[in-house]
Amino acid sequence: MSDHDGQPSNRLRKELPAELPPARPPAADAPSSDTPAGDAPEGDRSASAGLTGRDRLFAGLWPPRLTRAQLIVALLLFGLGFGLAVQVASNSESDGALRGARQEDLVRILDELDDRTQRLEDEKQGLEKQRDELENSSDQAEEARRQTLEKERQLGILAGTVAAQGPGITVTIEDTKGAVEADMLLDAIQELRAAGAEAIQVNGVRVVAGTYLTDSDKSVSVDGNKINAPYRFQVIGKPQDLEPALNIPGGVVQTLEKEQATVTVEQSSKIVVDALRAAERPDYARSSSQ
Repeated sequence: MSDHDGQPSNRLRKELPAELPPARPPAADAPSSDTPAGDAPEGDRSASAGLTGRDRLFAGLWPPRLTRAQLIVALLLFGLGFGLAVQVASNSESDGALRGARQEDLVRILDELDDRTQRLEDEKQGLEKQRDELENSSDQAEEARRQTLEKERQLGILAGTVAAQGPGITVTIEDTKGAVEADMLLDAIQELRAAGAEAIQVNGVRVVAGTYLTDSDKSVSVDGNKINAPYRFQVIGKPQDLEPALNIPGGVVQTLEKEQATVTVEQSSKIVVDALRAAERPDYARSSSQ
């Protein structure tokens, strides 16, 4: 080996492969075969490099690409929101009647609701007591007869076949203008019943479950019996519940006073309801125990 060949630079050149001729540059309109499939073209990379983060976010969100599942979820959420809106609107309308009432009127209405709840609770306890007496009585047949007679008297009062007396109120309605109609008196009866009235008599006519009122030539007929003003209600029940029921905001008294009628309510420890109704045998209904 010559001295020229022993030099390091010459030995390195011999060990390297022969130099390849330079490759022909690709055409301008043809994509390079050496470009990886996942890499974006040079023009796209330069365009993406010039976009801000907000622009890239907007480009990813718009136009929206909704799937079927996303569309179903959106419809369900829309239906739920619409139902909640309707519920809130209905609650607002139901509360609007009391929203303008005074504080003392609201307190009175709340007390009346508490009294109704207490009456229902007392009735429940009474029925439970009767059940216990029947179960524990040594002579169940005699106890059953006693309770049957007591129930008969109670039903007779409700049906109007027996007279009744007890604490209550007297309501007098003066109608000089002839503006009071049958539906106004019916509202008064319904309000008294809801407040716990147990017996009602109007101008000598007993009011029962099947009582109806009609207008009759500037007066009112109760079960076909014509009555004239002043209309006088004799009501047996708890006076502390009956009178506030008529005086609630927008109730019976205010409605009648708008028609220029005068309403007077008097509490009494003894009210007599002595107008009677004949017991009527039903044409079609029969006891299921027969």
